[in-house]
Amino acid sequence: MFIVRVASPEHWEYRKVMLHSIPLSELNHEVGDFFQPMKLPFQVDLQGQVAVVTGGGGILCRVMAEALAACGAKVAVLDLREDAARQVSDHICRQGGEAVGLAANVLEMDSLEAAEQEVRRRLGQCRILINGAGGNHPKGTTSNEFLTAADLQASAGQELITFFDLDAEGVQFVFNLNFLGTLLPTQVFARGMAESGAGTIVNISSMNAFCPLTKIPAYSGAKAAVSNFTQWLAVHMSRVGIRVNALAPGFFLTEQNRALLTNDDGSLTARAEKIVSQTPMGRFGAAEELVGPLLWLVSDQGAGFVTGTVIPVDGGFNAYSGV
Repeated sequence: MFIVRVASPEHWEYRKVMLHSIPLSELNHEVGDFFQPMKLPFQVDLQGQVAVVTGGGGILCRVMAEALAACGAKVAVLDLREDAARQVSDHICRQGGEAVGLAANVLEMDSLEAAEQEVRRRLGQCRILINGAGGNHPKGTTSNEFLTAADLQASAGQELITFFDLDAEGVQFVFNLNFLGTLLPTQVFARGMAESGAGTIVNISSMNAFCPLTKIPAYSGAKAAVSNFTQWLAVHMSRVGIRVNALAPGFFLTEQNRALLTNDDGSLTARAEKIVSQTPMGRFGAAEELVGPLLWLVSDQGAGFVTGTVIPVDGGFNAYSGV
């Protein structure tokens, strides 16, 4: 399930839409043109700059790619699924922008280097990098929020994953996808930035990096690593003209977390209700609400002296003690 924002003069309406069986290319039949022209909260001048967005076929990064294109950037949409990347790039082109959709595996250097060469050939040298690829894995997730004595006595046939049952390969996959999936694209695409003396990188962290959620230790730890790496890289790259920051989204319903936050009938789970109750603004975020912070961070005019920050976009979740 995903929460789709429908603009109206008086308020934002949030409609629940089941996405797991609907291709993005067909969603316009369900929600009234899912691929709508991008409406920017404000304009920044990215004319002629080349932006690379990994994970660009997903819900949140698709919106980021569209926003960058709407500000004049030439956008390379990278995704493990080439068809997903091309759906986004084709939409950008139909709206008058310039974009290409390419397959790339953020955990394979050969794949990334091939993508970088294609981006350079078709668009030019990367100037803006959005490290958006990431996600969780069921094998790095516990069944319950708290370990109990009864859990320790559970029979082998029960479908119960405790901390002691976490699969090492599943945990490693989550760390690799989120941390190495940020580090490796940066190694490939930031070299040209360093050589030219200018560039900006925006990593995608998470609320989990500030305060780990129950049940998802691998994802929480991996995103904490992304935030730490963002600060380290900002210092390391500061003498070659590269700014490095991160966005830390709060809770946005997407395909990656749908199973944890929604029931089969589309209603919110108890966990999702708990999240909303702990979010002072009382709702989940809409993907478009990441656009303003993103455009500020990539703009040298707006954020030229900003580097090494991790910006929460969370409806107040991180600030709320629950009391």
